[in-house]
Amino acid sequence: MDIVNKMNQLKSEIGKVMIGKNMEVELMAISLLFNGHILLESVPGTGKTSLAKSFSSTIGGTFSRIQFTPDVLPSDVTGIQFFNPKHQEFELRPGPILANIVLADEINRATPRTQSSLLEVMEERQVTIDGQTITLNEPFMVIATQNPVESQQGTFPLPIAQMDRFFIKLNMGYPHFDEEKKIMQHHRIEKKVEKINQVFSNQDIQMMKNSLHNITISSDLEEYILHITRMTRNHPQIELGVSPRGTIALMKAAQGKALLDNREFVTPDDVKWVAPFVLSHRIFLTTEGILTKSAEIIMNEILESIATPVESGAQK
Repeated sequence: MDIVNKMNQLKSEIGKVMIGKNMEVELMAISLLFNGHILLESVPGTGKTSLAKSFSSTIGGTFSRIQFTPDVLPSDVTGIQFFNPKHQEFELRPGPILANIVLADEINRATPRTQSSLLEVMEERQVTIDGQTITLNEPFMVIATQNPVESQQGTFPLPIAQMDRFFIKLNMGYPHFDEEKKIMQHHRIEKKVEKINQVFSNQDIQMMKNSLHNITISSDLEEYILHITRMTRNHPQIELGVSPRGTIALMKAAQGKALLDNREFVTPDDVKWVAPFVLSHRIFLTTEGILTKSAEIIMNEILESIATPVESGAQK
C-alpha cells in the first residue's frame, strides 16, 4: 500500500469541505494508528464538528455522534438493559459508544460523572452494561470537541488526569486570511454538498498498524524524548508535568509521523513536529504560568532549549 498516496487522497477528500486543515488531518491519522483519541478545541463556528464528521467518512466502519448536555446520563453513552414486555425478558440496548468512530460533541458540557463513563470506555476499550461486558471493535477512536472553558457558562472542565487520556489535542483556531477568503468563496453560491469518499478500509488501517513494528527509533532519540518530558516535571512554570503515559504517546506519535512520511526510522524533526500536540494538554501550569504564557508556548520553549540529536541516516 502506498501510504503517501493514501494520505494525499485523505487530505483531498476532507479538503472538499474543510479548507487548510492538512496538518490536523495528518495528526488525526497518526492518532488513529494507535487507537488514540483526539480532543478538538476552539471557539464556536471554526469547523470542529465538520472536521470530525468528514474524517469519519473517510474511514471504513460505523460512526455515531453524542451531543453532550448537562442532562446526558452515563447510560445514554454506554447503553442499558431494558425490559421488553413483548418478549417478557430484558434486552440489551447498546449506546452510541459502540461504534468505530465516536464524535463526542461539546464534551465539557457533560457532568463529571458522564465524562468519567466516556473516558473509562476510551481507556479500557470495553463497556460493561448491567454486568455484561462488551469489547469494542477496532478501529475505535473518540473525537471529542469542546469550546474554550474560560469563556463558556455551564461547562465542566476536564481534569488534567482525564485530559491525559487524549492522545492528541488540536486547537483549531481561526483560519488565515486567504483560507477564510476561500471558505467565503466556497459558500458564496449554494452548491450541492460533495460526497466524501472512503479512503481507508479496516484492512488498510490494520496493515498500517502492522507496519509500525518496522519503524525504528535510535537510543539517542529515546533519550531526547525523555529529556523533553522530564523537563516538564522540573519547569518553574509547570506544576504538574508529563506522565510516563505522555512519554510513550510522544514516542508512538513520532513513529506514526515517520510511517506517514514513508520512512522506516524516526527523525528528531518527527519528535519536534508532534510534541506540542501530544504534550501541551498533559501539563498543568502554575498560577504564574497561566497568567503569562500558554501551555503551547511553554512546550515550544522547552523544545527549543534542548539540544537536538544529530541525524545519522537510517536510525539503528
